Amino acid sequence: MLSPLPLPSAAMPFGKRLSCGIVIMNDDAELLLCHVTGQEHWDLPKGGAADDETPLQTALRETREETGLLLDTAGLLDLGQLAYRSRKDLHLFAARVPRFDPGLLWCESRFDDDASGGRLPEMDGFGWFAFAEVPVQCTRKLSAVLRERLDLPSLLAELRQRELTVPQILPAPASVAAPSTWLPPPRLFA
Repeated sequence: MLSPLPLPSAAMPFGKRLSCGIVIMNDDAELLLCHVTGQEHWDLPKGGAADDETPLQTALRETREETGLLLDTAGLLDLGQLAYRSRKDLHLFAARVPRFDPGLLWCESRFDDDASGGRLPEMDGFGWFAFAEVPVQCTRKLSAVLRERLDLPSLLAELRQRELTVPQILPAPASVAAPSTWLPPPRLFA
């Protein structure tokens, strides 16, 4: 049974955007990260809210669009709104899930690529990464949020007090390329 959705968050300061997402982790102290197409870094499934969406609705939608994962709200822990960049804040939630094959994930969200003239997926790879790999794989700003503001080991300990969330991995629609087990090479610098 799905829990009730929270009310929309307070208005953001002029010119500042809110990005909502989910920190997905497993009992092996790993984070599920998505490789950002055309970039060197990995990211959480997250994105901007529509005018009529709550942060929770946005986080669930963005996770579904960027990974094909459907999560039950009952297993999510609201981590609240966190300062992120000068023009963007994050509202994050967290879930502890069983480890699954990230090669089953897919990205529905597309962007126009000027170089190729085509529409590319926002995310082109998925993987489980140990907490210690966050500074190497993620941007400095996201790494600071995950390692300093959230303290991933403590967050996992808190999530272990809750029931495990079992995500549903949706099948990729015909319009989306078949899931791939390809992973871009890891970044070798922090």
